[in-house]
Parts: sequence; structure tokens; C-alpha cells
Amino acid sequence: MTYAKDATPPYYHGTRADLRPGDLLTPGFDSNYRAQKLSWIYFSSTLDAAIWGCELAKGEGRERIYIVEPNGAFEDDPNLTDQKFPGNPTKSYRSRDPLRIVGEVERWEGHSPEQLQAMKDGLARLAAEGRDHIID
Repeated sequence: MTYAKDATPPYYHGTRADLRPGDLLTPGFDSNYRAQKLSWIYFSSTLDAAIWGCELAKGEGRERIYIVEPNGAFEDDPNLTDQKFPGNPTKSYRSRDPLRIVGEVERWEGHSPEQLQAMKDGLARLAAEGRDHIID
């Protein structure tokens, strides 16, 4: 694994977890989108991708977007770059090494209720068709 060649900070991670600067995000937890323990931690250098991450995350906590710093090598997220968006326009990445939280984005604008529902409907459709796998 090498560093993603076009990656530029800042990096973001969307979630519902209540964390603080200095905390580490590590692999080994369920995906935001389905019950599947992942051996990678995912992040992006676009705020929009992080917004989707926290809006779609399971749980009851407040939607949060953290500014993170990778602590090791990372690569393009093949779930998006190879499958849906060739060339990685979402600037989505994954790492087996922890991400250190260095801050939180306090103000951001979420997707419209219609966009959010359309995304949830699309994810439900993929699950019903058995096509909601995550390349881990």
C-alpha cells in the first residue's frame, strides 16, 4: 500500500461518534452504511463526502464531521473510485492505520431531505438486490 498520489489535506471523516481532538479513529468497526466490521478506516478530502458519511451513519448521536490526520499509508477507496466514480472525484480514501482527530467542522450544510431520501432509497435498493457489498 502506498499513499494515494492525488491526496491533499485537509481530510474529513463523517460519523455520529462523539470524539475529541487527539482521539484516534481505527479500523474494526461497522460501516456507516451496513452491519459489517471493516478492516479499513475511511475518509475523504471533500467535505461533501464527509457530509454523506455522517448523514448516512447509523446511530442516534449528532452528525459530526471531524478533521483528521492519517497516521500511515492510505489508498484510494476502491468502493467508489473503481466502482462508481473513476478517477476518484470524491477524493475518498482508506487506511489500515488510525486517523487522528485534529478538529471538528462546526458549520456545514447537509443535503436536502429529498437528496438524502434518494440516497437512502438507492442504498436500500442495492441491499435488496444483494449488491451492497463493501470491498474490504
